Amino acid sequence: MVQLECGYQNRSDRMVILRCTGPNRFFLERVVFPMELLAFEAPSEADVEIWCHSLGGPELLERFSAEDLTTAGSSIISSTTAEATWPQTA
Repeated sequence: MVQLECGYQNRSDRMVILRCTGPNRFFLERVVFPMELLAFEAPSEADVEIWCHSLGGPELLERFSAEDLTTAGSSIISSTTAEATWPQTA
């Protein structure tokens, strides 16, 4: 099983939960705080989901493959859609 070095940056103003599942019972779940960069290793076949909590309960914000989040080169996928979907409070 090939392990990839992956990275995710939470650019929203709320904490999110990164959940990564893969073959052979691979499972990783981490809380990622606003502006935090999380580096992790995952199998190349793994799926990564970004969850948040809203008034209606847990909400899936984004879904990636582990290959989309590899840090080889200069591309780290970050949450830009979550930034736009959070309601602004007064």
